[in-house]
Amino acid sequence: MIHWRSNASAFAELLGSAAASLVVSPWRAQSCVRLPARGRALLTGDLHGHSEIFEAVVSRAQLELSRDHHLVLQEIIHDGALVDGVDFSHRLLGRLAELVLAHPGQVHPILANHEIAQYRGHPIAKAGVHCTVAFDEGLDAAFGEEADLAASAVRAFITAMPLAVVCANGVVVTHSLPNAGAMRHFDARVLERPLVVDDFDPPYGAAYLLTWGRTQTVEQLEALAREWNASAFVVGHAPAPEGVEYRPPNMVVLNTGHDRGRVIELDLATTRPSASQLVDASVAVSALLGQGEKA
Repeated sequence: MIHWRSNASAFAELLGSAAASLVVSPWRAQSCVRLPARGRALLTGDLHGHSEIFEAVVSRAQLELSRDHHLVLQEIIHDGALVDGVDFSHRLLGRLAELVLAHPGQVHPILANHEIAQYRGHPIAKAGVHCTVAFDEGLDAAFGEEADLAASAVRAFITAMPLAVVCANGVVVTHSLPNAGAMRHFDARVLERPLVVDDFDPPYGAAYLLTWGRTQTVEQLEALAREWNASAFVVGHAPAPEGVEYRPPNMVVLNTGHDRGRVIELDLATTRPSASQLVDASVAVSALLGQGEKA
């Protein structure tokens, strides 16, 4: 078998197959995934290339035990897999693609601003690193003259990802929510239609606004909850030094890709859990890695 880590054609075939699987998932509905009121879902915040945490999360999800076990992942790429300033987090995309194919309809990577930036070539920096440039350098280092083939496969895989996971019990998982001041430009019906290229680009693309926002108001969160029939929002994107942070009245900020990161174990049959209940259901990454206990 030709391994995808060193062969661009194998990498492209893997990501292409995974992209097709995401699109035909039984839970896919336009630009989102809609999960039923049964089973459980393990929710993560930003991962940013941290492969050890990724594998611990996969183990905790126990996807092999039931088709009603789901794993929601976000912000897979950029930053955590740097080697001499070069980003090899495309390898985690490959691992994600393997997982999507091994457990069809159970693994749900959602679009985040870093994935969108990589797809559209938007400049984006983190900790002083020009992320899209470093990622492209990683593809060059791995695949040489065939790096363009790998990059094309990455873009196709990203565009197959849903924008949100909407649970029948009222929990909505997105990478972020629009800034309050941008709501007049935001198409709140975006989850009910396919995405188009303009959705990904600033200043007013719906996917762009949904994955870049950092300043939300109580009034905005209440209005969007009514619009989407949500009991609680779970987002990443913003810093949460303790891994999880409650923002009244109905939002949880979740970080997973650092040493104080956390995940949320969600019983999909629970009726309309609140944001504070979701915080209580969070589990420390250190516990998943065998370094601590649930807090």
